[in-house]
Amino acid sequence: MTYKTVLVHCDASPKLALRLAVAADLAERFGAHLVGAYVQAPFDVPAFFDGAMPTEDLYKSYEAAAKADQDAASAAFAKGIKGLHLPNEWRVTNGYVEHELAVQARYADLLVLGQSEPDSATQTPSDLPEAVALATGRPTLIVPHIGVTRPPGKAVMLCWNASRESARAAADALPFLVAADKVMVLVIDGRPSAQGHGAEPGADVAAWLARQGVKAIVQRDVASDTTGVGEVILSRAADHDIDLIVMGIYGHSRLREMVLGGASRTLLSGMTAPVLMSH
Repeated sequence: MTYKTVLVHCDASPKLALRLAVAADLAERFGAHLVGAYVQAPFDVPAFFDGAMPTEDLYKSYEAAAKADQDAASAAFAKGIKGLHLPNEWRVTNGYVEHELAVQARYADLLVLGQSEPDSATQTPSDLPEAVALATGRPTLIVPHIGVTRPPGKAVMLCWNASRESARAAADALPFLVAADKVMVLVIDGRPSAQGHGAEPGADVAAWLARQGVKAIVQRDVASDTTGVGEVILSRAADHDIDLIVMGIYGHSRLREMVLGGASRTLLSGMTAPVLMSH
């Protein structure tokens, strides 16, 4: 298994170059086709519109802003792949970004998004990474808005709780896990169970990984009333110099409504290393 098509979300954010660098590196590493996807939002009359400005003028303003954003994203994509011998394409769709990216990513092997930016000037939904990860059916790699210090995938941490979601994430991340120099399986609050972790939490998934050619170490940890699962994941990632966190995401997504597990929320808000999520 490998990634043969990498889709990266492109917008007018100044942080786009950070995720483009990661996406281009991954496409080169896996010999993949790189797709830059720009989504033009539909024209919506503002809810506070009082008729003081003609609708035609509003539409012209929308068109001008949309063209400027698309031109900026296209230029950034061209700059990001300049000098690289990558099969690539530039794709523009129209609609709501969370829906369009979820659909487009179904025809790719890996989707690369940026972490939500708390003070972003762009109109990207604040819950875009989780909404798309829940809806697309493909692994989603989220790049921190602070960028990365090195290409992700040399030191990988798989967060394992014996759930369907963590099993899906482990399988989706196999190209990274097989190629990594170090793989750590993190089990938090694991309890022996015939329907879950087995007799020794983490042992069964480590054996499965070994048959895939992945030599993994298992670390068992506990969360507390003051330190939740998400905080433990972030702390262990820092302790072990992890450059890629892999985890399953659970919950459900509706337009502008989101229910997520607490660990996922904590990770997506406090991440300093890329996170690969699957649902």
